[in-house]
Amino acid sequence: MSVVVVGGTAGLGHEVARHYADAGREVVITGRDPDRAKSVAAELGGSVSGVGFDLSEPEGIADALSDVGEVDHLVLVAVDRDQNSVADYDIGQARHLATLKLVGYTETVHTLLPRMSEDASIVMFGGQALERPYPGSTTVSTVNAGVTGMVRTLSVELAPIRVNSIHPGIVGDSPYWVDKPLDAFRAGTLTGRLATTQDIVGAVVFLLENPGVNGVHLVVDGGWR
Repeated sequence: MSVVVVGGTAGLGHEVARHYADAGREVVITGRDPDRAKSVAAELGGSVSGVGFDLSEPEGIADALSDVGEVDHLVLVAVDRDQNSVADYDIGQARHLATLKLVGYTETVHTLLPRMSEDASIVMFGGQALERPYPGSTTVSTVNAGVTGMVRTLSVELAPIRVNSIHPGIVGDSPYWVDKPLDAFRAGTLTGRLATTQDIVGAVVFLLENPGVNGVHLVVDGGWR
C-alpha cells in the first residue's frame, strides 16, 4: 500500500512525503508539472514516484492517477495563495482556488476511493485563515471553512475510512514565512513559539495513523491568541 501526497513536490507536502519515504513506505507525490514531480520523487529516493496534474482542472485527475495502486493514506495539501477582497473581487482567482481545493480535493478522493481499504485514512489541509481572516483572505477563509464541511460529510459517507483535517497557523520555518517579521505573531502564542514544519508533519502522521481519531479539525499554531 502507498501514501499519496497531493502537493508533495514542495513545502509541507514535500516534508510529509519525505517522512514516509525515509520510513521505507511506497509514496506517490503529485504536482502540477509532471516532470518536476518525477524529479522531486527521484531526489526523495526510495519507493517514491511522481505524478503531474492540476487540481483546478479536476477532469484530468482520474487519468493522472490511473496507475496508482492500493492506497493506505491520502494527504491533500496542495493550495494556491490567493489575495482577494470583496472590494476588488477577482472572479477568476476565486473560481480557481475554490475549484482547486473543494472540487479538486473531492475528485481526488472519488478517484482513489476504490483503491482504499477500510483501514485507510485521509487528511485534508485547511488553515487558520478559517478563524483569523485577514485583508484579502476572502476566498482563502471561505475554502478553508469548506474543508471542515468536507470532513464532516466524508467522515460519515466514507466510514470506516477515517477523514480528518489540519489547520496550521503560521509555520515559522517554512519558505514563505522564514524571511518575514514574525515576532508579534510569536509573542501572541501561548507557547511563545510558532508551529514548525516538523510540528505539522508530526500532526499529519498522528491524524493518518491514530485509529481513534476521526472527523477531527486539528489546529496546530502554538496556541495563537
